[in-house]
Amino acid sequence: MLFLLAAGFSLIFGLMRIANLTHGALYMLGAYIGVSILKTVPNLWVAAILSGLVVAVFGGLLEKLILRRLGGNVLGQVLVTLGIAFILADFCLVVWGGDPIPVPTPAFLQRPVRIAGLAFPAYRLAVVIIAIAVGIGLFLFVEKTRLGAMIRAGVDDRDMARAVGIPVSRLFTTVFCLGAALAGAGGVIGGPIMSAYPGLDADMLPLALIVVILGGVGSLVGAFVGSFITGFVYTFGVALLPDLAYVILFLPMILVIAFRPRGLFGKFAA
Repeated sequence: MLFLLAAGFSLIFGLMRIANLTHGALYMLGAYIGVSILKTVPNLWVAAILSGLVVAVFGGLLEKLILRRLGGNVLGQVLVTLGIAFILADFCLVVWGGDPIPVPTPAFLQRPVRIAGLAFPAYRLAVVIIAIAVGIGLFLFVEKTRLGAMIRAGVDDRDMARAVGIPVSRLFTTVFCLGAALAGAGGVIGGPIMSAYPGLDADMLPLALIVVILGGVGSLVGAFVGSFITGFVYTFGVALLPDLAYVILFLPMILVIAFRPRGLFGKFAA
């Protein structure tokens, strides 16, 4: 779940230099839209795809109509994305109410999977497989396609990319839509584990920030590795030392910022 959320966040931050604070709200919006779609189409995977597309359209409009006008105004971008996150949170509260809404797990993934005598939740294993598949797909897209090459060029040197004729503005919109789609679909996929509830955005955004800082801005490999590190640290921290869970979670981020500001796989200073 963290990778689906953080991969798009990392690409947006790496290419556009925008700390998109609406990303957690887009994740929550995707979860709620998925809840509504499931009432008509009782298929979690279809709901995830459709929800991702809807959130991608919203993200594209947000980038084109608002954020593009604030190019170079870092403080303005942060304040606008924070404000939109609050608006989306209130919008979800008005439309879907204040009670948590459970998302049903697909029937064929409800039974545990036994491996070497140990029982594992089938759906959580499916989420891991989905994250790996999405990670491979994004890696091939970024590394093996012409559009991916332009994205890499924009991440490495935005001004030079403009100079050689790369349409950076359209590239920004494409990347923003891709990041928003991943967040929206991730909200639905994470629904059977976390449900859809008010405050989901505030719970997920700090985790995404930690993942990006640990892995390195603009690095998909960093987002993948950082997601698993953060997930393990957070899970075991809550289980073993609940009183120190946030200390255990944020301490690695502080150390990375202090001794490796670019992150574990970062190639440039943000």
